[in-house]
Amino acid sequence: MFGGAFRDKTVWLSGATGFKGAWLAEWLLQLGARVHGFSLAPATTPALFNQLQLAKRIKHEVADIRDAASVRRSLLAVQPDWVFHLAAQSLVRPSYEQPVVTYETNVMGTVHVLDALRLLDKPCGAVMITSDKCYENREWLHGYREEDPLGGRDPYSSSKAAAEIAIASWQRSFFANHPVRISSARAGNVIGGGDWAPERILPDCIRALAAHQPIPVRNPQAVRPWQHVLEPLSGYLCLAVRSMQPGGFAASAISATTAFNFGPEREANRTVRQLVEEILRHWPGSWEDRSAPDAVHEAQLLQLSTDKARALLGWVPVWHFNEAVQRTIAWYRQAYATSDPAASLEMT
Repeated sequence: MFGGAFRDKTVWLSGATGFKGAWLAEWLLQLGARVHGFSLAPATTPALFNQLQLAKRIKHEVADIRDAASVRRSLLAVQPDWVFHLAAQSLVRPSYEQPVVTYETNVMGTVHVLDALRLLDKPCGAVMITSDKCYENREWLHGYREEDPLGGRDPYSSSKAAAEIAIASWQRSFFANHPVRISSARAGNVIGGGDWAPERILPDCIRALAAHQPIPVRNPQAVRPWQHVLEPLSGYLCLAVRSMQPGGFAASAISATTAFNFGPEREANRTVRQLVEEILRHWPGSWEDRSAPDAVHEAQLLQLSTDKARALLGWVPVWHFNEAVQRTIAWYRQAYATSDPAASLEMT
Protein backbone atom coordinates (compact mmCIF):
# COMPACT_ATOMS: atom_id res chain seq x y z
CA MET A 1 0.00 0.00 0.00
CA PHE A 2 0.98 3.66 -0.57
CA GLY A 3 3.42 2.67 -3.32
CA GLY A 4 6.20 1.71 -0.92
CA ALA A 5 6.58 5.37 0.12
CA PHE A 6 7.37 4.49 3.73
CA ARG A 7 9.67 1.51 3.21
CA ASP A 8 13.16 2.15 4.65
CA LYS A 9 12.14 5.73 5.48
CA THR A 10 12.33 7.46 8.85
CA VAL A 11 9.11 8.64 10.50
CA TRP A 12 8.97 11.01 13.47
CA LEU A 13 5.72 10.28 15.31
CA SER A 14 4.51 12.38 18.22
CA GLY A 15 1.91 10.83 20.49
CA ALA A 16 3.14 7.31 19.78
CA THR A 17 1.95 6.03 23.16
CA GLY A 18 -1.65 7.10 22.53
CA PHE A 19 -4.42 4.96 21.08
CA LYS A 20 -4.20 6.28 17.50
CA GLY A 21 -0.45 6.77 17.76
CA ALA A 22 0.18 3.14 18.70
CA TRP A 23 -1.98 1.91 15.83
CA LEU A 24 -0.14 4.22 13.42
CA ALA A 25 3.25 3.04 14.71
CA GLU A 26 2.19 -0.56 14.14
CA TRP A 27 1.00 0.16 10.61
CA LEU A 28 4.17 2.08 9.74
CA LEU A 29 6.28 -0.83 10.96
CA GLN A 30 4.30 -3.17 8.72
CA LEU A 31 4.97 -0.76 5.84
CA GLY A 32 8.72 -1.09 6.47
CA ALA A 33 9.33 2.30 8.09
CA ARG A 34 11.79 3.19 10.83
CA VAL A 35 9.65 4.82 13.52
CA HIS A 36 10.92 7.33 16.07
CA GLY A 37 8.29 8.00 18.72
CA PHE A 38 8.18 11.21 20.75
CA SER A 39 5.63 11.18 23.56
CA LEU A 40 4.93 10.94 27.24
CA ALA A 41 4.85 7.53 28.90
CA PRO A 42 1.57 5.66 28.35
CA ALA A 43 -1.22 7.36 30.27
CA THR A 44 -3.35 4.26 30.96
CA THR A 45 -2.99 0.74 32.27
CA PRO A 46 -3.35 -1.25 30.13
CA ALA A 47 -2.08 0.70 27.11
CA LEU A 48 -1.96 -0.46 23.52
CA PHE A 49 1.63 0.80 23.21
CA ASN A 50 2.68 -1.65 25.92
CA GLN A 51 0.42 -4.46 24.78
CA LEU A 52 2.05 -4.38 21.34
CA GLN A 53 5.52 -4.08 22.90
CA LEU A 54 6.25 -1.07 20.73
CA ALA A 55 9.00 0.19 23.03
CA LYS A 56 11.09 -2.75 21.78
CA ARG A 57 10.14 -2.32 18.14
CA ILE A 58 10.52 1.42 17.56
CA LYS A 59 13.00 3.97 18.83
CA HIS A 60 10.96 5.77 21.47
CA GLU A 61 11.82 9.00 23.22
CA VAL A 62 9.87 9.84 26.39
CA ALA A 63 9.45 13.61 26.15
CA ASP A 64 6.86 16.38 26.39
CA ILE A 65 5.53 18.14 23.29
CA ARG A 66 5.20 21.30 25.43
CA ASP A 67 9.01 21.50 25.66
CA ALA A 68 10.03 23.43 22.53
CA ALA A 69 13.74 22.72 22.93
CA SER A 70 13.17 18.97 23.22
CA VAL A 71 10.94 18.94 20.15
CA ARG A 72 13.49 20.88 18.10
CA ARG A 73 16.43 18.77 19.28
CA SER A 74 14.63 15.50 18.60
CA LEU A 75 13.25 16.36 15.19
CA LEU A 76 16.54 17.77 13.89
CA ALA A 77 18.51 14.80 15.23
CA VAL A 78 16.15 12.29 13.61
CA GLN A 79 16.08 14.09 10.21
CA PRO A 80 12.79 12.41 9.27
CA ASP A 81 11.37 11.76 5.84
CA TRP A 82 7.85 11.89 7.27
CA VAL A 83 6.29 13.51 10.34
CA PHE A 84 2.94 12.67 11.92
CA HIS A 85 2.00 14.95 14.81
CA LEU A 86 -0.64 13.24 16.99
CA ALA A 87 0.40 14.27 20.52
CA ALA A 88 -2.56 15.99 22.17
CA GLN A 89 -4.86 16.35 25.14
CA SER A 90 -7.68 14.59 23.33
CA LEU A 91 -10.70 14.66 25.63
CA VAL A 92 -13.46 17.26 25.97
CA ARG A 93 -14.44 16.81 29.60
CA PRO A 94 -10.88 16.93 31.05
CA SER A 95 -10.33 20.11 29.05
CA TYR A 96 -12.75 21.85 31.41
CA GLU A 97 -10.65 20.72 34.36
CA GLN A 98 -7.27 21.58 32.78
CA PRO A 99 -7.86 24.24 30.12
CA VAL A 100 -4.33 25.68 30.31
CA VAL A 101 -2.71 22.26 29.90
CA THR A 102 -5.07 21.60 27.00
CA TYR A 103 -3.99 24.79 25.25
CA GLU A 104 -0.31 24.27 26.06
CA THR A 105 -0.44 20.79 24.58
CA ASN A 106 -2.76 21.24 21.60
CA VAL A 107 -1.81 24.74 20.47
CA MET A 108 1.77 25.34 21.61
CA GLY A 109 2.72 21.70 21.09
CA THR A 110 1.64 22.04 17.46
CA VAL A 111 3.53 25.34 17.15
CA HIS A 112 6.67 23.70 18.54
CA VAL A 113 6.53 21.00 15.86
CA LEU A 114 5.86 23.55 13.11
CA ASP A 115 8.71 25.77 14.22
CA ALA A 116 11.14 22.84 14.40
CA LEU A 117 10.12 21.82 10.89
CA ARG A 118 11.16 25.27 9.66
CA LEU A 119 14.74 24.30 10.45
CA LEU A 120 14.60 20.97 8.61
CA ASP A 121 16.51 21.41 5.35
CA LYS A 122 15.33 18.33 3.46
CA PRO A 123 12.17 17.03 1.79
CA CYS A 124 9.66 15.89 4.40
CA GLY A 125 5.91 15.32 4.38
CA ALA A 126 4.32 16.43 7.66
CA VAL A 127 0.71 15.74 8.63
CA MET A 128 -0.61 17.65 11.63
CA ILE A 129 -3.58 15.91 13.26
CA THR A 130 -6.30 18.04 14.83
CA SER A 131 -9.97 17.05 15.21
CA ASP A 132 -13.44 17.28 13.68
CA LYS A 133 -14.32 19.37 16.74
CA CYS A 134 -12.26 22.28 15.37
CA TYR A 135 -15.36 23.56 13.56
CA GLU A 136 -17.71 26.18 14.97
CA ASN A 137 -20.47 23.69 15.75
CA ARG A 138 -23.89 25.02 14.79
CA GLU A 139 -25.66 21.66 15.12
CA TRP A 140 -26.10 21.54 11.32
CA LEU A 141 -27.64 18.49 9.68
CA HIS A 142 -25.08 18.53 6.87
CA GLY A 143 -21.43 17.59 7.30
CA TYR A 144 -18.84 20.27 7.96
CA ARG A 145 -16.53 21.08 5.06
CA GLU A 146 -12.91 22.14 5.26
CA GLU A 147 -13.74 25.75 4.40
CA ASP A 148 -16.40 26.11 7.11
CA PRO A 149 -15.61 28.45 10.03
CA LEU A 150 -13.41 27.19 12.85
CA GLY A 151 -14.35 27.65 16.49
CA GLY A 152 -15.29 25.79 19.63
CA ARG A 153 -17.26 26.40 22.79
CA ASP A 154 -15.27 24.11 25.10
CA PRO A 155 -11.50 24.40 25.71
CA TYR A 156 -10.70 21.21 23.81
CA SER A 157 -12.59 22.18 20.65
CA SER A 158 -11.33 25.74 20.65
CA SER A 159 -7.76 24.54 21.17
CA LYS A 160 -8.05 22.41 18.05
CA ALA A 161 -9.42 25.36 16.09
CA ALA A 162 -6.51 27.48 17.33
CA ALA A 163 -4.07 24.75 16.25
CA GLU A 164 -5.58 24.79 12.75
CA ILE A 165 -5.18 28.58 12.59
CA ALA A 166 -1.54 28.23 13.62
CA ILE A 167 -0.94 25.56 10.97
CA ALA A 168 -2.43 27.80 8.28
CA SER A 169 -0.32 30.74 9.46
CA TRP A 170 2.93 28.74 9.42
CA GLN A 171 2.06 27.38 5.97
CA ARG A 172 1.67 30.84 4.48
CA SER A 173 4.42 32.52 6.47
CA PHE A 174 7.26 30.00 6.39
CA PHE A 175 6.68 27.03 4.10
CA ALA A 176 6.41 28.61 0.67
CA ASN A 177 9.31 27.24 -1.40
CA HIS A 178 10.34 25.06 1.55
CA PRO A 179 11.26 21.37 1.16
CA VAL A 180 8.86 20.45 4.00
CA ARG A 181 5.20 20.08 2.97
CA ILE A 182 2.61 20.69 5.69
CA SER A 183 -0.99 19.48 5.75
CA SER A 184 -3.61 18.94 8.45
CA ALA A 185 -6.15 16.20 9.07
CA ARG A 186 -9.47 16.34 10.91
CA ALA A 187 -10.99 13.01 11.82
CA GLY A 188 -14.30 11.94 13.26
CA ASN A 189 -14.87 9.88 16.40
CA VAL A 190 -12.76 6.73 16.24
CA ILE A 191 -13.36 3.33 17.74
CA GLY A 192 -11.14 0.27 17.67
CA GLY A 193 -9.33 -2.24 19.80
CA GLY A 194 -6.80 -0.93 22.28
CA ASP A 195 -8.51 2.27 23.39
CA TRP A 196 -8.32 2.35 27.19
CA ALA A 197 -8.81 6.09 27.75
CA PRO A 198 -11.12 7.37 30.49
CA GLU A 199 -14.05 9.59 29.52
CA ARG A 200 -14.62 7.90 26.13
CA ILE A 201 -17.69 5.84 25.39
CA LEU A 202 -16.07 2.77 23.79
CA PRO A 203 -13.58 1.98 26.59
CA ASP A 204 -16.30 2.87 29.12
CA CYS A 205 -18.43 0.17 27.49
CA ILE A 206 -15.64 -2.40 27.58
CA ARG A 207 -14.76 -1.75 31.22
CA ALA A 208 -18.40 -2.08 32.25
CA LEU A 209 -19.04 -5.22 30.21
CA ALA A 210 -15.87 -6.90 31.47
CA ALA A 211 -16.99 -6.16 35.04
CA HIS A 212 -20.57 -7.41 34.34
CA GLN A 213 -21.96 -3.96 35.10
CA PRO A 214 -24.37 -1.70 33.19
CA ILE A 215 -22.68 0.68 30.77
CA PRO A 216 -22.93 4.29 32.01
CA VAL A 217 -24.04 6.54 29.11
CA ARG A 218 -23.91 10.26 29.82
CA ASN A 219 -25.01 11.63 26.43
CA PRO A 220 -27.15 8.99 24.67
CA GLN A 221 -28.73 11.28 22.04
CA ALA A 222 -25.48 12.90 20.82
CA VAL A 223 -24.76 12.11 17.15
CA ARG A 224 -21.18 11.43 16.09
CA PRO A 225 -19.40 10.20 12.91
CA TRP A 226 -18.20 6.82 14.20
CA GLN A 227 -15.36 5.15 12.29
CA HIS A 228 -12.80 2.44 12.91
CA VAL A 229 -9.38 3.80 13.83
CA LEU A 230 -7.78 2.35 10.70
CA GLU A 231 -9.96 4.58 8.50
CA PRO A 232 -8.49 7.98 9.44
CA LEU A 233 -5.01 6.49 9.76
CA SER A 234 -5.22 5.37 6.15
CA GLY A 235 -6.26 8.93 5.32
CA TYR A 236 -3.24 10.39 7.13
CA LEU A 237 -0.92 8.08 5.20
CA CYS A 238 -2.59 8.88 1.88
CA LEU A 239 -2.40 12.60 2.59
CA ALA A 240 1.29 12.44 3.46
CA VAL A 241 2.16 10.58 0.27
CA ARG A 242 0.01 12.79 -1.95
CA SER A 243 1.47 15.99 -0.51
CA MET A 244 4.98 14.99 -1.60
CA GLN A 245 4.13 13.89 -5.12
CA PRO A 246 4.87 16.20 -8.08
CA GLY A 247 1.96 18.54 -8.43
CA GLY A 248 0.98 17.96 -4.80
CA PHE A 249 -0.55 20.59 -2.61
CA ALA A 250 1.43 23.82 -2.58
CA ALA A 251 2.81 24.61 0.85
CA SER A 252 1.89 28.25 0.36
CA ALA A 253 -1.79 27.51 -0.19
CA ILE A 254 -4.48 28.54 2.26
CA SER A 255 -5.61 26.24 5.02
CA ALA A 256 -8.66 24.99 3.11
CA THR A 257 -6.37 23.54 0.44
CA THR A 258 -4.18 21.48 2.75
CA ALA A 259 -6.71 20.55 5.46
CA PHE A 260 -8.69 17.34 4.96
CA ASN A 261 -11.62 15.69 6.74
CA PHE A 262 -11.57 11.93 7.26
CA GLY A 263 -14.90 10.53 8.34
CA PRO A 264 -17.28 7.63 7.71
CA GLU A 265 -20.16 7.25 5.28
CA ARG A 266 -23.34 9.05 6.35
CA GLU A 267 -24.87 5.78 7.55
CA ALA A 268 -22.32 5.76 10.38
CA ASN A 269 -23.52 9.08 11.79
CA ARG A 270 -25.30 7.50 14.76
CA THR A 271 -26.31 8.44 18.27
CA VAL A 272 -24.28 7.26 21.25
CA ARG A 273 -27.28 5.13 22.18
CA GLN A 274 -27.19 3.40 18.78
CA LEU A 275 -23.47 2.75 19.19
CA VAL A 276 -23.99 1.21 22.62
CA GLU A 277 -26.87 -0.96 21.41
CA GLU A 278 -24.76 -2.20 18.49
CA ILE A 279 -21.94 -3.03 20.91
CA LEU A 280 -24.38 -5.05 23.03
CA ARG A 281 -25.25 -7.17 19.97
CA HIS A 282 -21.68 -8.49 20.07
CA TRP A 283 -21.07 -8.46 23.83
CA PRO A 284 -24.36 -8.90 25.69
CA GLY A 285 -25.03 -6.69 28.67
CA SER A 286 -27.04 -3.61 29.60
CA TRP A 287 -26.72 0.15 29.75
CA GLU A 288 -28.18 2.96 31.82
CA ASP A 289 -28.76 6.63 31.13
CA ARG A 290 -26.38 8.76 33.21
CA SER A 291 -27.16 12.07 31.53
CA ALA A 292 -27.31 15.04 33.89
CA PRO A 293 -28.83 18.50 33.29
CA ASP A 294 -25.83 20.22 34.92
CA ALA A 295 -23.20 18.37 32.87
CA VAL A 296 -20.56 20.39 31.01
CA HIS A 297 -21.44 21.28 27.43
CA GLU A 298 -20.74 18.76 24.68
CA ALA A 299 -21.97 19.11 21.09
CA GLN A 300 -25.10 17.10 20.27
CA LEU A 301 -24.73 16.87 16.49
CA LEU A 302 -21.47 16.62 14.55
CA GLN A 303 -20.96 15.26 11.03
CA LEU A 304 -18.18 15.59 8.46
CA SER A 305 -18.12 15.95 4.70
CA THR A 306 -15.33 13.91 3.10
CA ASP A 307 -15.96 14.98 -0.49
CA LYS A 308 -12.58 16.69 -0.69
CA ALA A 309 -10.60 13.61 0.40
CA ARG A 310 -12.51 11.50 -2.11
CA ALA A 311 -11.89 13.93 -4.97
CA LEU A 312 -8.26 14.88 -4.34
CA LEU A 313 -6.84 11.84 -2.55
CA GLY A 314 -9.04 9.05 -3.84
CA TRP A 315 -9.66 8.13 -0.19
CA VAL A 316 -12.89 6.45 0.88
CA PRO A 317 -13.85 4.69 4.11
CA VAL A 318 -13.93 0.90 3.84
CA TRP A 319 -15.89 -0.48 6.79
CA HIS A 320 -19.51 0.38 7.45
CA PHE A 321 -20.74 1.13 10.96
CA ASN A 322 -21.80 -2.43 11.84
CA GLU A 323 -18.52 -3.96 10.67
CA ALA A 324 -16.45 -1.33 12.49
CA VAL A 325 -18.24 -2.13 15.75
CA GLN A 326 -18.07 -5.90 15.18
CA ARG A 327 -14.31 -5.83 14.53
CA THR A 328 -13.73 -3.56 17.51
CA ILE A 329 -15.59 -5.78 19.97
CA ALA A 330 -13.96 -8.90 18.49
CA TRP A 331 -10.55 -7.32 19.24
CA TYR A 332 -11.42 -6.73 22.90
CA ARG A 333 -13.01 -10.12 23.40
CA GLN A 334 -10.00 -11.88 21.89
CA ALA A 335 -7.61 -9.71 23.89
CA TYR A 336 -9.40 -10.60 27.13
CA ALA A 337 -9.55 -14.27 26.15
CA THR A 338 -5.94 -14.72 25.02
CA SER A 339 -4.01 -11.93 26.79
CA ASP A 340 -2.41 -11.36 23.37
CA PRO A 341 -3.71 -8.16 21.76
CA ALA A 342 -1.24 -8.55 18.90
CA ALA A 343 -3.21 -11.58 17.81
CA SER A 344 -6.19 -9.30 17.25
CA LEU A 345 -4.49 -6.92 14.84
CA GLU A 346 -6.56 -6.38 11.70
CA MET A 347 -4.51 -4.55 9.07
CA THR A 348 -6.56 -5.65 6.07
